[in-house]
This record gives sequence, C-alpha cells and structure tokens, in this order.
Amino acid sequence: MSTVNIPRLDLNTYVNGTPKERKKFSDEIGRAFNETGFVTITNHGLSKELIDDLYAQVKALFALPEDVKLKYEKPELAGQRGYTSKGKETAKGFKVPDLKEFWQIGQTVTDNDPVKDIYPENVIVDELPKFNTVTREVYQKLESAGKYLLRAIAVYLGLDENYFDDKVHNGNSILRTLHYFPIEDPDALAPDAVRAGAHEDINLITLLIGASADGLELFTRENTWFPVKAHGEDVVVNVGDMLQRLTNGKLKSTTHRVVNPPRELMGQSRFSVPFFLHPKSDMDLTSLPSTIDAAHPKQFSDMTAGEYLDERLREIGLKK
Repeated sequence: MSTVNIPRLDLNTYVNGTPKERKKFSDEIGRAFNETGFVTITNHGLSKELIDDLYAQVKALFALPEDVKLKYEKPELAGQRGYTSKGKETAKGFKVPDLKEFWQIGQTVTDNDPVKDIYPENVIVDELPKFNTVTREVYQKLESAGKYLLRAIAVYLGLDENYFDDKVHNGNSILRTLHYFPIEDPDALAPDAVRAGAHEDINLITLLIGASADGLELFTRENTWFPVKAHGEDVVVNVGDMLQRLTNGKLKSTTHRVVNPPRELMGQSRFSVPFFLHPKSDMDLTSLPSTIDAAHPKQFSDMTAGEYLDERLREIGLKK
C-alpha cells in the first residue's frame, strides 16, 4: 500500500485561528493538493443533524416513482438542473455509462448580480418540499466553507488572500445528489460498467459530504488505487481541473472513481452528495505566471471557466 498524504484539517483553525495557525492550515492544504489533490475537513459548518436530514431527503427523492422523477428531467439544461436519469453520463474516455442517477441544484442569486439572468432556475420537487429547503441550506454552507478553503489556497499560492472571492461570488457551483442504484444482476453487467468511471472533476474544488458506503478511490503517483474514507461527518475536498489549469499543474486534479461493491453488497444502493465549486463563467483560467518557469513550462491553453465547462460537458455526454 502506498503512503498517501490525505491530511485531516480543521477549517476553524483557518477561519478563526491565529496567524500562525492560519499559515499552518494553508501550508498543509497546499502541500496535500500538490501531492495527492485530496484532504478531509472538519468544522466545515454542517451539523450532523443537517447531514442526516440531507441524506434522508436524498433517499426519499430517488425512491420516488420513475415517472415522477422523469418529469423533472430537463435535457435542454445538459444535466445542470433537476434530474438526470440512468445511463446519461459517461466518464471521459469510457464507452459504458456510469451506474448512477442524479439531481443537480445550482446557484440562487439573491442580489442584483446580472449573472442571475444567465443561470437557469432550480427545479423544485413538488412531492418533497423539505428536499428543496435542505439542499439549499447545504449548498450555502458548503459554498461558504469553499470560499475559506480557496482563501487558504490563495495564500499558499502567494496570491492575495481574497483572489478568488469575486470570481466565486454567485459562481456557477452545483450541488449534486447521487444515487448509485442497486446492481440487480451482476452477471449481466457490461465488463467496464462501474458506478463512476475514472475521471477528474471539472471545477475549482469539490466538497464531498461523506457517502452511505465505501467505493471512492484515488489514483496515486505510484499508479495504484487508494481508498478514500472520511471520518463520520468530515467533508472530503479535492482539486478540480480548473484549479489545476490555473496553477499549471502545481495543484493536482487527481483521477478518482467509484468502484462497484463486493458481489454480496451489489444489491444495496450508495448515496453521495458532492458540491462542485465553480467560479463565474468569465473567470480566466490562464495559468498564473508564478507557476510557469523553465522546469515547469506552460501545460494548458488559455480559456475561460465557461469555455472549459462547455467542452467537458460535451465530452461526458451531458451536452450535445
């Protein structure tokens, strides 16, 4: 088993800590994001009660009859709001769709930011009013935690602490509730069919609220798969492609996957709720000059966050 640096960090030491504690947090998250691209976070602002409520509502959502869920599917929104049914998303480079269905909640703009006119409205679940309120509360709390994490990352990168603030204010972030449905007939599975094929996330950072079962694995520098496990209510945070592009690969958007369970557990569902923290679409992802030198030549072409998101949604089959 390879040694993998996935430190467990207390976000409160950055939010309310001394200058020394804040610097230590920033150094530790930066080092982990440089080495493996993953950390786990405590004191992120979500209570156990809120997380329990969230998972109860997520399970209730996916237990709705198929015809009810399908009325909330909006293909014209490329999976960015509402329900996405089974067989619709395929990891880049894979031929077989992931074994999952999901629901996505986007930004709610409450000020006069003109970006409000760009974002589609969120889809409201008539049958489960609490689902709508709980997911919005979770969205807001994870967005707040994510902003502090980006401040710590900015400090590590030698940028102004508030470098990301205006870029992610009313950003195009997504809360995704996921159901990896039971595999009723393992023998009928296509050879490459898995709950989530190996992939990298598109966004700046992802905050994952636990999961109802094991299965998440990251691909290490030693070319091995390493299981990622959170303690209790910890949030798992990883680097996405946009942050990797911005830092010219200094911070790693690590390949990860969700593997199928052992055969005796294949009849059980797995639920998971990641928050994909995106900036506004006009953010320039051109690699920071400070991350480019003779030893680290520029790796990525220049593009905006919106252009990159559009490219990736087409690659994974959500946008035609």
